[in-house]
Amino acid sequence: MKKRIAVINGDGIGPEVTKQAVRVLDAVAHQFNHQFDYQYCLMGAVAIDETGSPLPQETIDICLDADAILFGAIGHPKYDNDPGSKVRPEQGLLGLRKALQLYANIRPIFSNPSLQHLTPFKSKQLENVDFVIFRELTGGIYFGKKELSEDKTRAVDECVYTTAEIERIAHLAFQFAQKPERKKKLTLVDKANVLETSRLWRKVVAEIAKQYPDVKVEYLFVDNAAMQIILNPKQFDVILTENMFGDIISDEASVLAGSLGMLPSASVGNGPVLFEPIHGSYPQAAGKDIANPIGSILSAAMMLEHFGLAQEAELIKDAVNWTLTNGFVTKDIDPVNFYFTSTIGELISDYVMNKIPGKINKDNIELRKSTII
Repeated sequence: MKKRIAVINGDGIGPEVTKQAVRVLDAVAHQFNHQFDYQYCLMGAVAIDETGSPLPQETIDICLDADAILFGAIGHPKYDNDPGSKVRPEQGLLGLRKALQLYANIRPIFSNPSLQHLTPFKSKQLENVDFVIFRELTGGIYFGKKELSEDKTRAVDECVYTTAEIERIAHLAFQFAQKPERKKKLTLVDKANVLETSRLWRKVVAEIAKQYPDVKVEYLFVDNAAMQIILNPKQFDVILTENMFGDIISDEASVLAGSLGMLPSASVGNGPVLFEPIHGSYPQAAGKDIANPIGSILSAAMMLEHFGLAQEAELIKDAVNWTLTNGFVTKDIDPVNFYFTSTIGELISDYVMNKIPGKINKDNIELRKSTII
């Protein structure tokens, strides 16, 4: 198989984790005789520094021409600490979502037994945690009209949704809930007791549910949903929600995995799909080779699933599980006994290429190199 992949490294730790995802994709290509052609392009703070724009037109053109997009992270402190800045890195990602019509963000949430002791939860609470959040990505308060009065004492962020915007992501979520490996359950998270947009969401989803009689539907207010994710996360299968609520609860749910650096995501629309880890740019770790690349690597696995390469994707997941089970983790997971970003990437690549012997000696694995003697 031959595929064109647009690669956007982005800011902060983005280049480091993306490099390891590409390394693993290259290992897959080598083992299964695929060809992945990468085209690198700019977005975010690095794009502002080089071009003056957070999203150059060249990047949009490359992404539109690609079969899929692999993205790192976005954001920089010099913009975060300047609320008056007219040009911001995040405008690049919002602009790309709009340009590619990426209206649905899909975030799998899972718990790995090897990491359960590192979470604030009791292990019993994390057994069988496996759900997916479908977050609407191009509507709502993030994309609504924004106003600030002349005297700067009154601000407005408008939240708007249309029936069509709700329908298209709702169908995706219901279809996903119907998959053989799912529990045939969908939970709509909203604030319908207060917000008119949420009442529209509830009305539209209730109507669409009639087309999927095998899927059980329940409705939760977002405050209750946030509490339930902590109290009993295994109750969920597919969560469907609007843009801002999805942003918040998916980061909350990431605690179940043991680290924000563990989780991948896919942004789906009418064109090429964008794959990215859910974490931010983590500028404090940039350039130190300590960031967790697993979220990016698992995003690459989601990309392979999108290409129809289920066996290859499963092999990457197996490699990640082997790495975690054997205690090869980054500093975010174990601040004392940790391995470097590049080491984790090399170990996972070696596993994919069947270079890992049956028995290993950790003493022979250097911090920055995984050569096994």
